[in-house]
Amino acid sequence: MKVLRLFKSLHRTRQQVFKNDDRALEAARQKINEEFKKNKNLTSTDKVAEQIKIGTDVEIFLRTSVIQGVHTDPNRIALMPRADVLLDNVPYCDGPAQKP
Repeated sequence: MKVLRLFKSLHRTRQQVFKNDDRALEAARQKINEEFKKNKNLTSTDKVAEQIKIGTDVEIFLRTSVIQGVHTDPNRIALMPRADVLLDNVPYCDGPAQKP
C-alpha cells in the first residue's frame, strides 16, 4: 500500500510542479515509471523501505524546491512559484542575539 501511495503521490506532484510543460511532464512520468519498474521485484523489507524513503524525499524536493519559469522574450524568464515554494523569509543576523 505504501508503494502504491508513493507512486500516486509522485505523479500528482509531477502534474503540479510541471503544469503546462508537456516535455517535462512526459520526462518525469517516464522516470517515475522506470524507477518503479526497475525495483518492482524487491523482496527485502529493508530495501523496500529504503526505496520508499528515497521516493518520499524526491517528492518533497520537487514540491518545495522546483520553480517553473516561462520565457516571456529572448532575454527574460518569468518565474511562477507555487504556494509550496514560498516560505516566510527570516532575516539573517550576523551578530549575536542581544540579551534583554
